[in-house]
Amino acid sequence: MKLEFESMNIEFASEILSWQYDPPYDFYNNEHENESIKELLEDSYSVIVNDTGELIGFYCTGSSAQVPSGTKVGAYREDIIDIGLGMAPALTGKGNGFTFFSFVVEALYKTYGNVPIRLTVATFNQRAIQLYRKFGFVKEIEFSTTSAEFQTMRKGSL
Repeated sequence: MKLEFESMNIEFASEILSWQYDPPYDFYNNEHENESIKELLEDSYSVIVNDTGELIGFYCTGSSAQVPSGTKVGAYREDIIDIGLGMAPALTGKGNGFTFFSFVVEALYKTYGNVPIRLTVATFNQRAIQLYRKFGFVKEIEFSTTSAEFQTMRKGSL
């Protein structure tokens, strides 16, 4: 699967917000609201498409990638690159995660250089956690919100 970056636009944002994941991943389902579209368009979001232009997923960096409750417990004290990402539901659980995540990590290193990267993942999402471990990410801090438990994971410099 050949992947490319595209700029976020209203069509991609609408498609992302309409994605419906099966349980227990339905936790990641979003509301298709003006505020959600505005966030995707204005914050640091990029989309990833395949060679036919089909939307594969997205990623974001900075505060957009952080869970707000994590700030209260010091999960984001250290100033490093935070990433968040999502892959189209039709592609999850089918062995596409490695290629997708490789593409994102490589792009981050090209953009930011040899820097540490942190991500936040819901602790029930063992499928994603296993993938991140394959890339050398290690667990750091756990924290809870009213809807889920999370952990941050970090990968040091190359």
